[in-house]
Amino acid sequence: MATLPEFDLSDIKRRMQGAVTALKGDLGSLRTGRATPSILDPIQVDAYGAKMPMSQVATVSVPEPRLLSISVWDRGMIAAVEKAIRESDLGMNPQTEGQTIRLRVPEMNEQRRKEMVKVAHKYTEESRIAVRHVRRDGLDHLKKLEKDGAISEDDEKRQAADVQKVTDQHIAEIDEVLASKEKEIMQV
Repeated sequence: MATLPEFDLSDIKRRMQGAVTALKGDLGSLRTGRATPSILDPIQVDAYGAKMPMSQVATVSVPEPRLLSISVWDRGMIAAVEKAIRESDLGMNPQTEGQTIRLRVPEMNEQRRKEMVKVAHKYTEESRIAVRHVRRDGLDHLKKLEKDGAISEDDEKRQAADVQKVTDQHIAEIDEVLASKEKEIMQV
C-alpha cells in the first residue's frame, strides 16, 4: 500500500471544524430572549476613524437576566456606541446614564422568534456550504494525485470515502448545533 504524498485528512478535518466553530460564533450572536454579552459581538462601532468590535471600546455585563450594561471606556465614544446599537438588527433601544448604556432585552414574540430561526438556518446553510467546499477541494486534490500517478485508483477511492465520512460527521454536528439553537430561540 502506497503512502499518500501531499494529502492530509487532518487538514480537511481542521478546515471543516473551522466552519463549525464559525457557525457557533454566528449563532451565539443571535438574540434568544435573555441577555447575553455575545449578542453584541457582531456590532461594529465607528471609533477613531475605523470600525471596531464592541469589545474593544466597552465592557459588557449582565446585571439582570433581561438587561445588558455597557460601560464605554471613552466618554467621547458613547454616541458612536449608541448609534451602532440602533443601526444593528437587534431591535433594541439604548438608554444612556453617564458612561453606561443600558439595553433592555425585550421578550421576543412568536414572529420575532421565527425570524431568528430563519437567520439561524441561513447561518447553518452557509456553514454546510463551507464544509462542502472543503470536501470538494479534498476530492479534487485526490483526483489530481491519482492522475499524476502519485496514488492508485483504489487509494483514491478509499481516501475519497474517508473525506465523505468526515464531511458527513461535520454536517451532522452542524445540524445538532442548529437544533440546539432553534430550541433555545423558541423557548419562552
